[in-house]
Amino acid sequence: MRFPRSAGLLLHPTSLPGPGGIGDLGPDAHRLLDVMAQAGLTIWQMLPLGPTGYGDSPYQCFSAFAGNPLLVALPPDPDAPAFPTDAVDFERVIPYRKARLRERALAFRPTEAYRRFVATEAWWLDDYALFMACKDAHGGVAWPDWAPALARRESGALAEWGTRLAAEVERYKVEQYFFFSQFNALRKAAADRGIRLMGDLPIYVAHDSADVWASPQEFKLTAEGRPLVQAGVPPDYFSATGQLWGNPIYDWDAMARDGFRWWIRRVKSAFELFDLVRIDHFRGFEAYWEVPGTDTTAEHGRWVPAPGHALFTAIRDALGDLPIVAENLGVITPAVEQLREAFGFPGMRILQFAFGTDPQASAFRPHAYEPATVVYTGTHDNDTTVGWWRSDGAGDSTRASEEVAAEKAFAARYLGLREGDAIEWAMIRTALASVADTVIVPMQDILGLGSAARFNLPGRAGGNWRFRFTWDQCTPALTQRLRTLVDTFDR
Repeated sequence: MRFPRSAGLLLHPTSLPGPGGIGDLGPDAHRLLDVMAQAGLTIWQMLPLGPTGYGDSPYQCFSAFAGNPLLVALPPDPDAPAFPTDAVDFERVIPYRKARLRERALAFRPTEAYRRFVATEAWWLDDYALFMACKDAHGGVAWPDWAPALARRESGALAEWGTRLAAEVERYKVEQYFFFSQFNALRKAAADRGIRLMGDLPIYVAHDSADVWASPQEFKLTAEGRPLVQAGVPPDYFSATGQLWGNPIYDWDAMARDGFRWWIRRVKSAFELFDLVRIDHFRGFEAYWEVPGTDTTAEHGRWVPAPGHALFTAIRDALGDLPIVAENLGVITPAVEQLREAFGFPGMRILQFAFGTDPQASAFRPHAYEPATVVYTGTHDNDTTVGWWRSDGAGDSTRASEEVAAEKAFAARYLGLREGDAIEWAMIRTALASVADTVIVPMQDILGLGSAARFNLPGRAGGNWRFRFTWDQCTPALTQRLRTLVDTFDR
């Protein structure tokens, strides 16, 4: 599917300014829409919006369908602690925001709109609310370590715990109502400004999630409910030992037998929130890296074929042609590209990858782009453009400093850099000038921020997902500079 020629912004809502120590769906999100409209940006891409668990990662959520309660905007609090404005201090923010949201939820009186929401979303909301209430009652441990009958979802245990925790179950439903009410208002505000919202759909779900607990038959698990095998990727540019994600792997045979019903629901749910959706780790739908469940690195996995063609045929038959972007990065084979092209999904190109000596680097150079492409200066998994440019490769076990120096020299020639030029604007201009239909730029690159503003370092257990910007950084001059480039290159 071809997209209209356009430019957009990559920014997770947690990175927005505002009170309470973390960005949310309130006034600052609406203010960002105004700034985007002034800059001529018509796509706001976010990371997954689910309730985060381990490591605060939006790619490890307690539900593939629920919203993150931390994103619910709350009334002003004159007694709020003094949180940092340039980073999310999750250790302090989470208990503070949870306590305030709990108070608001307990004070809520059901409305007709709330009752309609609960009835419409019951197919996932009931399981999610009970899962979270039970998790709290068990001290936060993973669901296989709950009371055995509850972990196995025996009907008597579900009824008993549902009655015992009825008030908490209801509170979790109210929190979801708050989230979706605010998100729907944001989406309408975006549409009013001609801005499309772009979501991010991870290929896998977290093991400790309502999804796996409620539908264990859809996953490869042991009799005790633990991952028999786990997901990841082999050693690559990012990590010498690969990335071990720990997510359970789907029982694709079981999913195929019921027509991929779970996946159809998941994709349908995503498009009820977003105008476009990026599917993360698309290559895993052609073949996935399967690692034994007890391994601690991803080095000793194996490639296993996946039923991507049958899956996307079922999704298309149920939902029609959808504006899906395929994240085709990593170990990409001709078979992966054939799968992507068969369904007309635009692929991704990362400009930071264009200048190295890797044989695949040439495909990331703008002169090689196809129009049906979404190009990024960098993504949430990369260093910022300024950080990338300043790095000499020291401490990177996968690349020699000489190789990095040669990469930078070639980049300077390719981009036409002159002394004093800002690397981030050279990269933004080059991306916008390309034939790619869609260009997405991280906020960190627009603001010219260094490595301290990096959002995620794959393989690092902590310290990720913390970046925030301030409105003082987002000056009218920057907005106008971006608008000039957007207009110059017909975006």
